[in-house]
Amino acid sequence: MTAPVHVVRDRIDSYPTHQIAGYGVRLGRHMPFGATLVPGGVNFSVYSSAAEAVSLVLFRSGEHTPLAEIEIPHEFRIGGVWAITVFGLDYENLDYGYRVRGPRNAHIADRFDPEKILADPYARAMSGREVWGRQPDWNDPYQYRSKLAFDDFDWDDDRPLRIPNEDLVVYEMHVRGFTRDPSSEVSAPGTYAGLVEKIPYLKSLGVNCVELMPVFEFDEFENSRIDPATGEMLVNYWGYSTVGFFAPKAGYAATGPFGMQVDEFKNLVKELHAAGIQVLLDVVFNHTAEGNEEGPTIHFRGLDNRTYYILTPEGYYFNFSGTGNTFNCNHPIVRNYVLSCLRYWASEFHIDGFRFDLAAILDRGEDGAPLANPPLLEALSYDPLLRDCVLIAEAWDAGGLYQVGAFPNYGRWSEWNGKYRDTVRNFLRGEPGTIGDLATRIVGSPDLYSTRGTMASINFITCHDGFTLNDMVSYNGKHNEANGEDNRDGNDDNGSWNCGIEGPTDDAEVLALRLRQMKNAFLLLLTSHGVPMIYSGDEVARSQGGNNNAYCHDNAISWFDWSLVEKNSELLDFVRNCIAFRAAHPLLRSPLHPTGQDVTGTGYPDVSWHGVRAWDADWSQDSRLLGVLRTGPGADGASDFIYQVANAHWEGHDVELPALPEGLRWHLFADTWAGSLSSGGAIHPGFEPPVDNQRSVWVGPRSSVILVARPQ
Repeated sequence: MTAPVHVVRDRIDSYPTHQIAGYGVRLGRHMPFGATLVPGGVNFSVYSSAAEAVSLVLFRSGEHTPLAEIEIPHEFRIGGVWAITVFGLDYENLDYGYRVRGPRNAHIADRFDPEKILADPYARAMSGREVWGRQPDWNDPYQYRSKLAFDDFDWDDDRPLRIPNEDLVVYEMHVRGFTRDPSSEVSAPGTYAGLVEKIPYLKSLGVNCVELMPVFEFDEFENSRIDPATGEMLVNYWGYSTVGFFAPKAGYAATGPFGMQVDEFKNLVKELHAAGIQVLLDVVFNHTAEGNEEGPTIHFRGLDNRTYYILTPEGYYFNFSGTGNTFNCNHPIVRNYVLSCLRYWASEFHIDGFRFDLAAILDRGEDGAPLANPPLLEALSYDPLLRDCVLIAEAWDAGGLYQVGAFPNYGRWSEWNGKYRDTVRNFLRGEPGTIGDLATRIVGSPDLYSTRGTMASINFITCHDGFTLNDMVSYNGKHNEANGEDNRDGNDDNGSWNCGIEGPTDDAEVLALRLRQMKNAFLLLLTSHGVPMIYSGDEVARSQGGNNNAYCHDNAISWFDWSLVEKNSELLDFVRNCIAFRAAHPLLRSPLHPTGQDVTGTGYPDVSWHGVRAWDADWSQDSRLLGVLRTGPGADGASDFIYQVANAHWEGHDVELPALPEGLRWHLFADTWAGSLSSGGAIHPGFEPPVDNQRSVWVGPRSSVILVARPQ
């Protein structure tokens, strides 16, 4: 007997029970939130704790006049969730939003406005800014439109890479800026697809993890203005002002005008994974694009202002973000929103981890005060779906809460180590009294992370926020005049030194010193314990002309100039070899802080400190030279010995070498003073030549040397 065949639809309540505004509808499913396809229709679910009425507003894609407005019956509400299933929709050609009415006697902090059409906070795609830089229709009553996204992408068995944190070399980059310059010669400049074409470059550099600056939907025209000096449009280029937390930025997609930004971004992740490169997203949950009391009403404000924002008793916005509002992250509703968002990106986009902008805000309670046990951070740390994701905190905020080394971490979080950045910058420019602090940073900042290990420290010298590496050695002060703010914006304390001349120069001696200083920086960064992070373009000496706050520049100030790959190939080769050297020596990547003891039976401590004389480091205020010997198991199981000398003194020194065990000789990996050395000062690992003098090494002015032991 043959079993009866049932159509799935016959087993699900998938038929309308009501007719509203010409559409068949029925009580919707209240979970999940957002818009989802169901048999025969689309389910819409939205939360508002105090709304008196909610209408679903439907548009044909791009049209100003609504196709229909469907008031959701009160009997379709359960708790604070309004849900409706609408049948017969052309969902591939559909924009949708909500109109929300509040109670007559609204609370002082409520901001319900039935004149506004609100975007869905859970929208998987958004329209309105599909083409980067194209002037929007400012008369459109619904600027940021919610759309459906479809789960039909072929991942070809792709999955998150789960590279151990100790093996990561992170590359922070801007999706648009990486290929927007004409010199990139990609088929779709400034897009996810364009970045795919440059994956071979990333692979050849040796990085295995990219940290993408914001790719959640934002409006590049937010706070846009004309620079009166140049007539150029200044825009929200960086994107740290989120409109759609579940939606990839459509303007970064070559296929954005066709609504295919979700698939294009997924393909970027898939191709990066195929090249062995993890993907981290820079996420912004400390504030939203709705700003302060004068800002636009996009979604959260009109749905449930008191729930989503930290407010004063008078109903004003606390501004711990420096941008007008502060997301109420530890409210249970908002906490679940953040969790749902990150789970979505981890599961649906195969994202490997997240860096949280101004993450100290995630530690604040509803009154703005830091919490002893912040619920959101605890939930993120133990979430089962996010278990393998990298979690990185920018452990400070604009309200003065600085938590580097003290961020609530639950054994899971790493931190951008701002103290590493400051120490290395001060050392490189020759500031007195930095040697002791430098030693601490080199071995993974045990003063900050003694119980957490070296992987808690994300080591960086530069990032998007501040000088590029080239500018750090070329300018004493910021030059942000092009921002149109009279050079008042940006950080005044940059830890920089111009090597004797401010800005561009033809002076060969100054240029040689700047190149040497950049090499010194990379050598320290890529041999320090912790996770190194490189800012995109530093490896080819990209400059922003001294601008340390290029947030508003969609132009050559911010774009990666691909002609520098050839022009500055000496530095690029040096960086490639330094990354390869790190990969070849496990003792540089140990997750444990060295102890100063012989823990592996080599007869040498795992770390020891040296000066001009071996075994005799100079910790005095005026010292500017430090040697460090590290020992431990090598990649082949044999004992590994690496000796590094960093000299920030304006004079060179003949440095005594520590003696090696019998049968081993010192070989030269890097010497930033010897520009004639193959590959501009660094040898490809495994091909290091032996040094003639095994007793001492000359370390030139403001230069660094690394020696590695090899069998005689």
